[in-house]
Amino acid sequence: MKDMDVKLVPLEEADREQFILDNQEAFRYGALEEFGVRDTQFEEDGEIIARSTVDREIQESEGETYRILLNGEIVGGVVLKIGRSGEKGELGLLFVLPRHHGKGIGQAAWRAVERLHPEVKVWETFTPYFETRNIHFYVNRCGFRIVEYFNRFHRSLQIPAGYMHENGDFRFEKRME
Repeated sequence: MKDMDVKLVPLEEADREQFILDNQEAFRYGALEEFGVRDTQFEEDGEIIARSTVDREIQESEGETYRILLNGEIVGGVVLKIGRSGEKGELGLLFVLPRHHGKGIGQAAWRAVERLHPEVKVWETFTPYFETRNIHFYVNRCGFRIVEYFNRFHRSLQIPAGYMHENGDFRFEKRME
């Protein structure tokens, strides 16, 4: 992992469409890996994450959308939302293209995010209950803690209606020292 040259580069408008498609590919891969073709968690026509969801995340990021580059090659993306005070940050999306999984790129990208925003004291993110790869990544690789589990008995005001997964979502926090 020391030889990796992972950089975050601001998303250019001309690359927005490919960013959305790449994000959908990564999320679809995770769902199909977990459930196979019988998955019922799709938001739209075979996509685990709808185009409108990714587009909304980009719009709400106010310019904090980045491509993850490894040695100059696009390998993923990340969407951040930083609170007005700068002390709270939300990781809206982080993905690595499936052909690059298991190489430490996601962890290196997360470290780049932390360097980019040293002012953030608390990071927050969400992931569906079935994304065991994501749960492992956030908890065991990036130092997040699961702080809440949203489901039909415990609804979230932060997850818009229609976006919460059928069997629930986890909320994670990472408090910086």
